[in-house]
Amino acid sequence: MSSTEAEVQSARGVWEKMYVDAEDNGTAVLIRMFTDHPNTKTYFTHFKGMDSTKEMKQSDQVGGHSKMVFTAINNMVQHLDNSKAFLGIVNPLGKTHVTQLKIDPKNFREKFGRDCKASFEKVANEIFTHLNNVYKEVG
Repeated sequence: MSSTEAEVQSARGVWEKMYVDAEDNGTAVLIRMFTDHPNTKTYFTHFKGMDSTKEMKQSDQVGGHSKMVFTAINNMVQHLDNSKAFLGIVNPLGKTHVTQLKIDPKNFREKFGRDCKASFEKVANEIFTHLNNVYKEVG
């Protein structure tokens, strides 16, 4: 990875605060994604009937999926300083998303709020770059 040790530690510190409440924070991120980019909801056939924010917040399916996503991100963040382990997580995840789920890679981008440190954004961009590389590899 091209991040410095200080950037990795800073990113882990930021992530730790988000991961403490993985299901609620992940649900908020999914809801924001569905609200800001309604076309992304088409990838989640089991969320189709949920149109209101309240329904999505109360959904065990949305909560479960958000926790799964946050757990995968947590695994990547914990291995930022070990390229082999990091790629061992990112590559299969990317291949699943491109071959089975057929997710457009632009949907992995997330805008970070003002309170997010630049180092976390850099690390997140590194993750997105690796996911995009898998998409290019697989075709």
